[in-house]
Amino acid sequence: MSEFDVGNRLKELRIASGLSQRQLADAAGVPHGQISMIETNKSSPSVSSLRKILGGLGIGMSEFFEPDAPDDGAVFFTPNSFRDLTSRIYREHDTISGRISLKQVGDARTNNLQILHETYEPGADTGETMLEHFGNEGGVVIAGELEVIVGTTSRILKTGDAYLFSSQEPHRFRNVGDRPAMVISACTPPYL
Repeated sequence: MSEFDVGNRLKELRIASGLSQRQLADAAGVPHGQISMIETNKSSPSVSSLRKILGGLGIGMSEFFEPDAPDDGAVFFTPNSFRDLTSRIYREHDTISGRISLKQVGDARTNNLQILHETYEPGADTGETMLEHFGNEGGVVIAGELEVIVGTTSRILKTGDAYLFSSQEPHRFRNVGDRPAMVISACTPPYL
């Protein structure tokens, strides 16, 4: 598979939406120069930054990475059929904040429910900028430990522990352990 060009894809979508770089930055609530840096591939966005920018375009990560993926009406899925929403935005040198893998089951938009298999490598963090979006989300930790921060509340969840909250509360996920953490999560309506 060839490397996904995040910068070019963002530029195509921005132009198709009739927005200047400054207008998109304002709509997304990010610094103006960040859009230019990403579009020219001089900067690789974090997951939270990319989500925020795509929110300014009114689309999710699934649409960004798999715009033409048809819903084939499948009911059952194997791990090989999950949509990898994030692996293509990381480059090999991006190891400081750790790697996060988000794999989606089926077509979230058609079903109005997003189910993800999430993996957080040691040190992985969704970013200092807390995530906020319309909807509700929950998940169960199936391996390792994951710190979940919701508003001013924080807890390290271990295998078997779960979370459920309104996604309008600022939230963040970090692996503070020394082994990968895995989560099965759901969000409605779909966010990514």
